[in-house]
Amino acid sequence: MDYVNAFWVGGLICALVQILLDRTKLMPGRIMVLLVCAGAVLGFCNIYGPFQQFAKAGASVPLLGFGNVLWKGVKEAVDKNGFLGIFQGGFKASAVGISAALVFGYIASWIFEPQMKK
Repeated sequence: MDYVNAFWVGGLICALVQILLDRTKLMPGRIMVLLVCAGAVLGFCNIYGPFQQFAKAGASVPLLGFGNVLWKGVKEAVDKNGFLGIFQGGFKASAVGISAALVFGYIASWIFEPQMKK
């Protein structure tokens, strides 16, 4: 049942984003920022935790999950280091995911020979 919940929740998030792209004049970058901020706000309100327990990867993989990871990292770093935690918490919490995206993107660029759009 975990797979089913992850599939429909992740699909619903993607469908809502696609509706935003198709029906509004919002640019994709702004929608991505909106998702990250929404994930952080939901984490702040203690709503994202139960949602993630229910949907598993369907909630943690989209950009909402990235915003929640940033929020958790900042919260923990502020509790540990005070004011400076605001600046270092998000970096520490998301470093592995961002590093993996950079490394795998670089490897993919060797394999698929990317080109600029004309």
